[in-house]
Amino acid sequence: MNAAVSDFSPMTDRDLDWVVDHEAALHAFPWSRGNFADSLAAGHGAWVMRVGGSPVAYAVMLVVLDEAHLLNISVAREFQGARLGTALLRHLFAEARRCGASQFFLEVRPSNSAALALYRSHGFQPIGRRKGYYALREGGREDAIVMRLEL
Repeated sequence: MNAAVSDFSPMTDRDLDWVVDHEAALHAFPWSRGNFADSLAAGHGAWVMRVGGSPVAYAVMLVVLDEAHLLNISVAREFQGARLGTALLRHLFAEARRCGASQFFLEVRPSNSAALALYRSHGFQPIGRRKGYYALREGGREDAIVMRLEL
C-alpha cells in the first residue's frame, strides 16, 4: 500500500457505514454512529483517506482558535503498517495550520505502543496525564497521556 497515492475527502454521512464498521473492529470502546454524526453536524474536521478510491483510514479533529485537538484517528487493520497513519497525520497538520492552529493536542493510551511511537516520531511531546480517562475491557480505567505538538 503506497500512501503517496492516497487522497483525502471530507467525511460525509455516506461514509459512516464503513467508518463505524471499522471503528468497532479497531477499538474496545468504539465511537458510535451517533458520535461520528454529531461530529459532522458540529462541523469538526473529519476526513476519510482513500487509496485507489477505497477507504483505508479516517480521522476527526476539532480546531478552536489556535488549538487543534485530535479526537479520533484510525487505520483499517488490513492497512496498518503501511505508513498510512503518517500520511493521515500530515494531512491533519496541514488542515490544522490552514484553520489557524499553532499547536496540536491528543490523548493516547499508555498501552498503545504503536500510536505512541507514531506520535513521538512526529514530534509530539507528553505534557500530562488524565487519570482514569479510558475504560478497560476487563474493567477498571487506564490513564491517558496528553501530548502536544507545536505546528
